[in-house]
Amino acid sequence: MSNSPAYFTQDDGVFQPTRFSMSLWAPSTLSGPPVCGLIAREVEARYCDDGFAPARLTVDLHRAVPAVSLTVDSELIRDGKRVRAVAIVLRSGGEPVARGSALLLKRSTQPPGEVWRPERERPLPPRDALATVDAAMHLFGSDGNGWSVKMTEHQNDARKRKWVRNIPVVAGEESSPFCFAAMAGEQTSLVTNWGTEGIGFINTDVSITFSRMPIGLEMGIEAESHLSDDGIAAGAAVLYDAEGAFGICTTTALANEHRQIHGSVIDTLSEEFALTQVTPDRGR
Repeated sequence: MSNSPAYFTQDDGVFQPTRFSMSLWAPSTLSGPPVCGLIAREVEARYCDDGFAPARLTVDLHRAVPAVSLTVDSELIRDGKRVRAVAIVLRSGGEPVARGSALLLKRSTQPPGEVWRPERERPLPPRDALATVDAAMHLFGSDGNGWSVKMTEHQNDARKRKWVRNIPVVAGEESSPFCFAAMAGEQTSLVTNWGTEGIGFINTDVSITFSRMPIGLEMGIEAESHLSDDGIAAGAAVLYDAEGAFGICTTTALANEHRQIHGSVIDTLSEEFALTQVTPDRGR
């Protein structure tokens, strides 16, 4: 596989995973963010025109996506004056391995009047903390514990958050804020299902709704809710940037206690990534 600092390389519409796209849950499978990024890329490339903007992206991860050559197909389900609906399929060897759907809405003016909005400000990492780590390194945070690059420093039962600094979806391309938000939103399962013993739930889907696109390519995701009973979890998180919240994410997940991911595994992976000494083209 390629050492390129991106999740995939592309050759004539076929996407080959790089080592950066590998999952921690099972060998020879892809993690969720690259899958969501590839689906978001298809939506943006083909359907974000004529004033339409992504308002919802849903990805169904009904099976582990194999780390093999992939293709993407999509079709327009509805194309109205203000609402556009799209279906997307990710395939391996012609067989579906993940499905997605997107709803695009045409931008317009705000209606009159005021509505209730949460006043809570979302925590931003201090500039000095960001300056000490590589441009592609994530920061983890939890209530009362600030920010750091080590997940194990936040392995507790407090509210979790993450500052996401992804690499491009496809090598040689500048990924958009929408693609970065899709990949960040997939990590709803991480921040909502991460507790004192690590992550014991594996997500089966993610749905991200947008009021606007993020400002820039770095963004935070913060847990808003976690519910779980009998091995099934429902989680909600908020996507935000320096200007405030711009999206809401929800996910469902299944207990996967036999493959529980401890924070130390994430820490080791982050250290190995840093040692590659690559500085991804982040579209700046």
